[in-house]
Parts: sequence; C-alpha cells; structure tokens
Amino acid sequence: MLAYLNGQYLPRSSATIPVEDRGFIFGDGVYEVWRAVNGRLFETDRHLARLAFGLRELRIAAPDIARRDILEAVADRLFTESGLLDGEATLYVEITRGVAPRTHQFPPVGTAPTIFAMANRFNPPNDVRSRGASAITAPDIRWLRCDIKTIQLLPNVMAKQAAAERGAMEALMIRDGVVTEGSHANVLGVIDGVIRTHPLGNLILPGITRAVVLEIAHALSIPVHEAAFTERDIARLNECFLAGTTADVMPIVRVNDQPIGSGAPGPITVRLFNEFRAYLDASCAAASASP
Repeated sequence: MLAYLNGQYLPRSSATIPVEDRGFIFGDGVYEVWRAVNGRLFETDRHLARLAFGLRELRIAAPDIARRDILEAVADRLFTESGLLDGEATLYVEITRGVAPRTHQFPPVGTAPTIFAMANRFNPPNDVRSRGASAITAPDIRWLRCDIKTIQLLPNVMAKQAAAERGAMEALMIRDGVVTEGSHANVLGVIDGVIRTHPLGNLILPGITRAVVLEIAHALSIPVHEAAFTERDIARLNECFLAGTTADVMPIVRVNDQPIGSGAPGPITVRLFNEFRAYLDASCAAASASP
C-alpha cells in the first residue's frame, strides 16, 4: 500500500517520522477521515472546513494538502496506486506541528508541519447494521475541546476497549449525566418520534455524517431537537443510532445489556440510513462525472 509523507509517495512500510515529531511526543496535531466510493471522496469541502478549523484552533499553519485541489490529487494517486478505484475506501490525513526538540511550548516559527496520508479498503459493517449493535456507557473524561479533531484519542481508545471487552460495538460517553457522543461517532436518539442529539459546541465533534443526517431528517419532515438526552433517558429511547464516517447510520439496539425500544433497528433509523446511503452513492457518482 502506498503512503504520502511530506510531499513524497512511498510504500507505507517505508514511511517513518523522527522520534521528536510533536505528534508522537505530545499528540500535537489534527486528522480527518474521508469516505470514498469508487475513488471519489464524500463531502470533501465539509471535511476540509473542519480540518481548517482544527488547524486554526491549534495555531498550526495550514499546509497545501488542506486545499481541495492538492487533497484530491493526493487522494487520486493513493487510490489509483493502491488499487482502490472501485468499491469503498477511506482516506486518512494527519497533520502535526512538526519535528522539534521536546519542549511544551510551540517550536520556532517556520517549523514545517508533518503531513501524512494513507488510503485503505473499507467494508461497511452491514451485517451488524441489519441486526443492530450494542453499546455500553462510559464516563466522558476527555478534555473540553472535543470540537477539535485532534490525534489525542487515549480516552476514546480506553472507552472503545471497555466496550470491546463487554462484546459491544461502542461506548456512549456520559458527562454530568448527559450523553455527549460515542468514542468515534456522534450519538442520536429518538423519543416519541423526535430525534434528539447533543447540540454543537466544545463538548462534541461536529460530525460530518451527523450534519448530513440531520439535513436528511429535516427534508423528510422528521422532527429534530438538538438537545442532549440524559443517561436516565436511555431507558425510554424508542430508537438510538450512531452517525459517523465509517458507521454511516448504525442502529444501537442494546445499551448496557438492556434493549432499546423493540430491541431491533427502528423505522426512523432504517429510513435515515437508506436515504443517507443513497445520498452518499449519488454524491460520489456526481463527483466522478464532473470534469
């Protein structure tokens, strides 16, 4: 598989960074993951906007790959030479503050950021989706800038591992009694026909899939209330689902071994997934047809 590192294309097994890279030492960087169908990226501009936001907030100078034309050129070569022009794939892009002697403060102005990108084959978890996934709850112990997609993911890793050890797909994060999001996806619930989800702000990532799903819900006249539901509310959810780049719309049918609603994927969740999937395919097909 091919990788892109600081302007060069090379076998992924040969891609290395210095030990003093601030991403390695401090987790000082941001990343994005794009979904792709037949070699075409999904929601390119929204992902780039979120990447630009994270770079600004961390005060990392935006490199060329944060431009659409450069990003698409890099993605095209990675997909082409990795044999990923048909079917589904993901594109991962990471940007760190660069390499410098280890000090907590920023390195000197002009320190070049480290830029890494790779593409991978992706197989949607449709078998799990058809029956619904399970989740646990876990305390949200992350920092207070969850709106920045940083590479500092240790709390997410620990929550995901706790879920895996209990045979669950996801961990629903709880902060002050409120459901914020999952370890790697946004969380939405349905109560009496109304979609509920934590509002945007510093406590959750502004998910791209979340935004698209809410737009679809509005277009379908499904009521949406961007207000968090509580840990106690989980027991009265009619439906619950994840929204994320690799989750798409994933029904959650059990939380802490207790069923959600009927214990099967609910009608609103199923409808939103079908509409989202159609939009994903159509968007990527349109991108392929454009010059």
